[in-house]
Amino acid sequence: QVQLQESGPGLVKPSQTLSLTCTVSGGSITTNYYYWSWIRRPPGKGLEWMGAIAYSGSTYYSPSLKSRTSISRDTSKNHFTLQLRSVTPEDTAVYYCAKCLRLAGNDCGSWGQGTQVTVSS
Repeated sequence: QVQLQESGPGLVKPSQTLSLTCTVSGGSITTNYYYWSWIRRPPGKGLEWMGAIAYSGSTYYSPSLKSRTSISRDTSKNHFTLQLRSVTPEDTAVYYCAKCLRLAGNDCGSWGQGTQVTVSS
């Protein structure tokens, strides 16, 4: 049973970079054919897929966030990370990592519990 756990600061100042890590246990992030995804839910809104890193290491991003987002991985630690640059209060959300069979947040069978990130000075 794969388990995912998000970690990172809960408060980030505007214009700074938000960095989160998703640590995976019970399975390898290099296993065919999964997409390891970042998804967020702003307050009062629906889920928003941000991007993913595939088992191969290829990265995919939401067009609306592509200019500010980077996803990378450390296979030796079996974790992947999200960096979101130049944050604003509109980036306040619960951030989830997930293991998905398809892109855009579809067919995600395993999720982390989520971590609240607030952007505020």
